[in-house]
Amino acid sequence: MARTVGTIVRGIRTPMIKEGDNIVDITVDAVLAAASNENFELRDRDVVGIKESIVARAQGNYAHLSQIGADIKRKFDGDIALVFPIFSRNRFSLLLKGIAESNKKIHMILNYPSDELGNHIMDVRKMDELGLNPYKDIFNEKKYREMFGEKVCHRFTGIDYIDFYRDLVGDKIEFIFSNDPREALNHAQEVLVAGIHERNRVKNTLIKAGAKKVYTLDEILAEPIDGSGYNSEFGVLGSNSAGKDTVKLFPRDCQEVVTAVQQKLKAVTGKHVEVMVYGDGGFKDPVGKIWELADPVVSPGFTEGLMGVPNEIKIKYIVDNEFAHMSKEEAAEAVREKINCKAQDLVGNDASLGTTPRQITDLLGSLFDLTTGSGDKGTPVVLAQGYFDNYACE
Repeated sequence: MARTVGTIVRGIRTPMIKEGDNIVDITVDAVLAAASNENFELRDRDVVGIKESIVARAQGNYAHLSQIGADIKRKFDGDIALVFPIFSRNRFSLLLKGIAESNKKIHMILNYPSDELGNHIMDVRKMDELGLNPYKDIFNEKKYREMFGEKVCHRFTGIDYIDFYRDLVGDKIEFIFSNDPREALNHAQEVLVAGIHERNRVKNTLIKAGAKKVYTLDEILAEPIDGSGYNSEFGVLGSNSAGKDTVKLFPRDCQEVVTAVQQKLKAVTGKHVEVMVYGDGGFKDPVGKIWELADPVVSPGFTEGLMGVPNEIKIKYIVDNEFAHMSKEEAAEAVREKINCKAQDLVGNDASLGTTPRQITDLLGSLFDLTTGSGDKGTPVVLAQGYFDNYACE
């Protein structure tokens, strides 16, 4: 019988993960239990995804706000210009509190009309009506309130982030609205770049502009401070609130985790399964205009078979063009033949027109993140089967 199903994705439930748990054993046991209970078998090139948060929890990769403050004190001498933070209760608010633990004055330089992830702090239509030019206009909080009102609430959270951030740290903060990071140097010569994906570019701009010191968030808690957790590659980037005074950092040593899971599944099942740790998906909300990727990367660790980008033929383009004169049966057979004989690299080839030129891990990470969700589904492990199959596979 001809195959009738392509990719299948399953959210896999696990026990509650606690610090010190063996995340490799828990992941493998959960996948095998799901296969037994739901009556399916693992196959070569299936993909297991493990949510980054449970890896970090098992590792005990936590830090107290006082430890963040201690690292800030070590790195900065005077006032701090804090450049381009995101607007987030879960992601950045506790980092701000930790930075404030240093008792240094904070001059916060804010992107507008939104942060780099698309969280708006003003109505774009109102900005246009006022004639504001986001490429050059710079203003303070007083002017911001005069233009946009005493309450400017985020569309989804209902939070006025200016008030929210001030309430967290008190009078030790002032807000400046500018999309030019060099404005920071009019307020302090020591700068902490708080953005995510553009952090290195912003840092280089500030260094060239003569800043005395410039650090990025991936350089904060890049090593243990007073017994804290740490992440040598990402620092406090990718961290999440884990309580009133604690953050859970992005997990460490993810390559070791995915390799161990792959090897154990191979030993138990005989199947070569790919494995990745995933965080935020790389997708954008079309309504709120928010790019969901608040982690520094979609996947901090993955097995070798997940490297690269898809190399796919666009079936609808081929059917509408090359095979438009054929019957359904002839076109189906011709498509299979086209797939089986496709070049190893279709970049620039009309046959791939309209396919998605993204990293496989970014595509899978988005699929897994949407499957897991961010709420109460309770499936921090995800299994994808048939992801690498195509129309020619029987």
